[in-house]
Amino acid sequence: MKVQLGVNIDHVASLRQARYRDQKLESLRGYGEPDPVRAAHEAEMGGAEIITVHLREDRRHICDLDLKRLAPMVQAKMNLEMGATDEMVGIARSHGAEMVTLVPEGRNEVTTEGGLDVAGQLARMKSVIARLKEGRPAPGVVVSAFIDADAKQVEAAKSAGFDACELHTGPYAHAFANVGGDMLCPTLRGEIQKLIDAGHAVRALGMRLNAGHGLNYFNVQPIARLAGMSELHIGHSIVSRSVYTGLREAVREMKRLIEGA
Repeated sequence: MKVQLGVNIDHVASLRQARYRDQKLESLRGYGEPDPVRAAHEAEMGGAEIITVHLREDRRHICDLDLKRLAPMVQAKMNLEMGATDEMVGIARSHGAEMVTLVPEGRNEVTTEGGLDVAGQLARMKSVIARLKEGRPAPGVVVSAFIDADAKQVEAAKSAGFDACELHTGPYAHAFANVGGDMLCPTLRGEIQKLIDAGHAVRALGMRLNAGHGLNYFNVQPIARLAGMSELHIGHSIVSRSVYTGLREAVREMKRLIEGA
């Protein structure tokens, strides 16, 4: 099965907001730069099958205007990352995203840290998923849970009604960096085994297997090789490389690595 690449363009919006954070985007010619909408187009041209955006409660990077402009323009599947709040559910329904990934959200975090505690808020998750799917024609929206590689969370995700689980690869990425990618290191092998075991559990329960967080050009291939992997969601490393190579080429190189795995 071909592993699809989802490119997270939040980091393009973060760069824009560093310059224009005190100005209304509607007042700027071209809505400020760099423009996440143009970035989505470049990512698609590079081969991205999915465009991921995270609309945060405090609108620190992607904002409502971005989402409004992206929704009709994106030709790939659009994945909306969001907190499980009433406001975000309403926005997801109004924009008709093909995919929604529920993530935990903290005001003080730079990026999402840690997986969603589905097991600890099962009733809430069931309610949110039901509302996201309500009235949608088949096959409807795909709802994914960003979770740690933990059997309890995988089982809870199935009970809640999630269609997919995106395994949090942050601990693996940290372990990889700490040992220079030495695959004989017990710590790194342990993190990979956790992902293997969680991946088996996800697929055994009939859900799609996705992964993301901290993946880059050096550590992506072992994750792309995991049995049954469906999607990899990557942002920071691709946008960082694009400063030197351009976004289209940065996406192409990541695609080559994933396909070569």
